Order: sequence, then C-alpha cells, then structure tokens
Amino acid sequence: MKTLILASASPRRAELLQQIGLTFRVQPADIDETVAEGESAEHYVERLAREKALRVAGENPDAVVLGSDTSVVLQGEILGKPVDAAEAKATLARLSGQQHQVMTAVALARGEVCQSHLSVTNVTFRSLSEAEIRAYVDSGEPMDKAGSYGIQGLGGIFVQELQGSYSAVVGLPLLETAGLLAEAGFPVWQNWPSCKESQT
Repeated sequence: MKTLILASASPRRAELLQQIGLTFRVQPADIDETVAEGESAEHYVERLAREKALRVAGENPDAVVLGSDTSVVLQGEILGKPVDAAEAKATLARLSGQQHQVMTAVALARGEVCQSHLSVTNVTFRSLSEAEIRAYVDSGEPMDKAGSYGIQGLGGIFVQELQGSYSAVVGLPLLETAGLLAEAGFPVWQNWPSCKESQT
C-alpha cells in the first residue's frame, strides 16, 4: 500500500482522516496563499488545494498526497483567519443572522497527476448578541479559523441551518475524499478494523 500524506498542518483535517480509519503522515505544504486579482472564491479554494497536494507530491513521488483548503465566503467575499480580536468580532457581526458559504476543496496527487473536488455548503447563523460575540472571541477559538468560527467547537451553537457537508465545514469533505482515494486505488473501507479487532 502506498504511503498517504496529508499536506496540511490542520489538526481538524487530521482528526477527520483518523475518524475514517486512515493511516498517514503529515507534511504541510509551503505555498503562497494570496488571492489572485479577479479570482473567484471557488477557483481560489480549489487552486490552493491542488497546489498544496502537488507541492508535497513533488517531494514524495511514491506517495499519495492529500491537499485541502477551506474558505468562508460571504456575498462573494472570502473571509480569512482574523488578524486580531477586533477583526474576529467584526467578522462574526457580519455573519450574524446571515447565510454564508463554506467552500472546501480536496485534491489528491500522485506525482504530477492531480484530481480535485470542490464542496460548497450553505451555513446560516442565528442572530448573535454583542455579548455572545465578545465571549466567543475571548475564548480564543476563532483566532486560527477561517471566518472566525469553528463549527466543531463552541461556534457550533451559532449555526441555525446547514445545507451540505458538515465535515467539509470542519475542514475536509469525507465523501469526496473517500471517492478520490478509491479512484487512486486507496479504498478507505479496506483500512477499517473488524468489530472483533476493535474490541480487543
């Protein structure tokens, strides 16, 4: 079986891969994540996922490399990670009572061959009070997350409705990831332990 590499330092993506029983190693990709002039959010997210996967695949030609990128998008604008608490509060105020999109792309590279998929999920926040926003930012959770919130953590209480993939909002669309791995001859289900093995 080929080695699987996750080209991301995100602990949430690593946890999702572990959740479906995969064994892998982590090697973050060092790439320029600047948005190109006139570039759409959809193109940006998928481009970064592919660049991450291909960068690490170039350094590991015998491995299967998984790259991913996530952006929170409000009315076409990409909301990145906040630079400080003030920006986190401002972002959450903008998301309050609104629907936004979480775009997560996953790419799988083997040498110079790369396949990718974009997942788009609609997320609606309930209206947030200033006190809730302040308390959430004070928790520190928003500071390393796109859009200044984490659905898998405290930020999950703000989500009124979700249409699409929950795992993609966390950071990796599991359905699409498993599909790409299977196409590469790396079926996820073959790595699952039997019930008897898991109980020993």
